[in-house]
Amino acid sequence: MKNRFFTISIPILLLIIASFYITSKFVKPAPKKEITIATGTEDGNYYKTALIYKELLEKEKVKVNLITSKGSMDNIKLLQENKADIAFMQNGSITVQEDNSIKAIASIYYEPLWVFYKNEGFKIDYIIQLITKKISIGEVGSGTQNLVSKILKDNGITKENSTILNYTNEKAKELLLKGELDTLFVVSSQNSEIVKELLANPNINILSFKRAKAYSRKYSYLESLTLYEGTLDLYKNLPDENINLLASAATLVVKDGFSEELIRIFLKKVKEVHNNKDLFAKQGEFPNILNMKLEVHDEAQIYFQNGDTWLEKIFPYWIASNIDRLKIFLIPLITLMLPLYKGVFPLYQWSMRSKIYKWYEEVKDFDKKIGTLNKQELELELEKIQKLQEEISKETKVPLSFMGEYYNLIMHINLIEQRIKTKLKLI
Repeated sequence: MKNRFFTISIPILLLIIASFYITSKFVKPAPKKEITIATGTEDGNYYKTALIYKELLEKEKVKVNLITSKGSMDNIKLLQENKADIAFMQNGSITVQEDNSIKAIASIYYEPLWVFYKNEGFKIDYIIQLITKKISIGEVGSGTQNLVSKILKDNGITKENSTILNYTNEKAKELLLKGELDTLFVVSSQNSEIVKELLANPNINILSFKRAKAYSRKYSYLESLTLYEGTLDLYKNLPDENINLLASAATLVVKDGFSEELIRIFLKKVKEVHNNKDLFAKQGEFPNILNMKLEVHDEAQIYFQNGDTWLEKIFPYWIASNIDRLKIFLIPLITLMLPLYKGVFPLYQWSMRSKIYKWYEEVKDFDKKIGTLNKQELELELEKIQKLQEEISKETKVPLSFMGEYYNLIMHINLIEQRIKTKLKLI
């Protein structure tokens, strides 16, 4: 019986081990739980948003490193140099034709383009009216500088006919308030302190894009938005009239080849942060993967189409992720299910019968000794075999299907007991 057990079980066991070993070579290793995010300046909205991500992700045991920069174009460079894993940028800063190694994973909120200018008693309705002016278009390396450069060029404004400067937003604001700068372009959230301060200042005007729809058609990554009178402050009536704005979308991008599991948990937190209604966006409008100028990462595409998996709805994310990653092991498991079942059944039979057959060694010893024992030794053996029967009765528990073998054992013991008794009568 033992030989039969090993003959059946050992090959099956070896086959299982070999199958799982080979399959394990196709399983992706668990990622290092660490993300480096390229943000923007520390006083900017990208950095503040990244701090929220950092807090949420670190609750999931993901280490988050933040790298400050001058803005979108700087962030793209950090990705290209493998100094960051994920970065913020304005949609349209680069296209798939310019770099197909960077993938988009989500647009998260609108970023309006604000054009502030000195109040000199007349209203500016068109960008072309800024010719000959001193204009700050943002730092080199920022998304603002990249976007505004295109708009100015298409309106015929160049360094030859105007003074184009690359100040930080803070410095440009100070110069504008002092009258030393004519115009300030800034791409920022409506919650920006600079935006609120300049809107509230009677010496500063804001340009309302009369041709906002035309711009949004020419630059497909821009949207035409309306900031209605009194929206920012009803008491102060800020702004004091409806303003037509152009807006890009703040977009999260990732370097190609970054961990899909980390992208997925990152997007789960992004959705928590940006799913609500705000000044320009409806409930659930963000995050999204619409109107992207870069190729959308496959994992982001899957996540926004299907949402959380059923495993993620049941288990904490990392448990669900590990189960999903190891599901490939089901292939050898299912393949070997039938032979495994066939091997387990003989093993079960052997284990049940061994509970009975292990006693036969002692029964055999009793049987051999009967013919050579004297009366005193026979009486001692009789006592032993009776105790053995009691011990077997207490210790041997088998299913009903094996009771035939059990009663055969008891019958053999009774037979030996009867032989001893018969011999004692004859002595």
